[in-house]
Amino acid sequence: MTMPPLETSAPPRQDALILIAEDENEIAEILAAYLQRGGLRTVHARDGQEALAQHQALKPDLVLLDVQMPRLDGWQVLAEIRHRGDTPVIMLTALDQDIDKLMGLRIGADDYVVKPFNPAEVVARVSAVLRRAKTGGAAGSRLLRVGQFQVDLDNHEATVICDDRQHALDLTLTEFKILVTLMRTPKRVFSRAELLVGCLPEGDTQERTVDSHISKLRRKLEHLAIQGTPVSVRGVGYRFGSGT
Repeated sequence: MTMPPLETSAPPRQDALILIAEDENEIAEILAAYLQRGGLRTVHARDGQEALAQHQALKPDLVLLDVQMPRLDGWQVLAEIRHRGDTPVIMLTALDQDIDKLMGLRIGADDYVVKPFNPAEVVARVSAVLRRAKTGGAAGSRLLRVGQFQVDLDNHEATVICDDRQHALDLTLTEFKILVTLMRTPKRVFSRAELLVGCLPEGDTQERTVDSHISKLRRKLEHLAIQGTPVSVRGVGYRFGSGT
């Protein structure tokens, strides 16, 4: 891969740490050079397991994540990062197909770049995602609201308004992630497989486990006289609302 001239626009967060999860050393070195010249720090992981270990230990500000890696692929790494929190992730993929891009975005990627890419473009995208993350942090807690439901993503709190009172929901981590996923696009139907990958702990492989978590979430909402949420769509999966 050739190295075109680096644009001189400064990134929004100086000294931010970028984890480059890429098994091809040449690509990783080029990305690291461009990011470092742009005022960012970098660390390199050569496979999926190393990427998760580096993410856990170093708490990077953003992850550049290759889809096709040894030991654990990018989708598995992304799902685990999303279980841990909201670290921004940009996927690096050689698969220029809509289904691959959509899978990444549905699991929780913030952006994607298709190989072969211009390293300067990657730096620009990193800057844009970091800028969004910084703006969100400066504005205070990130709130997700749908109808009577409200989720504070930073403080990991979910509440619902019933009878003119706000009630806290006592949810497990999996129930919280399912609720957030459905609330982000309340009219969209998510398959059990999508919820399994995006919301359940790594190692859970049975789609019927999703039904169990949905059932427990429903019971907690029914205790507050909220019926039929989430909505079952026969033969497809679940969505948050009625879609009307």
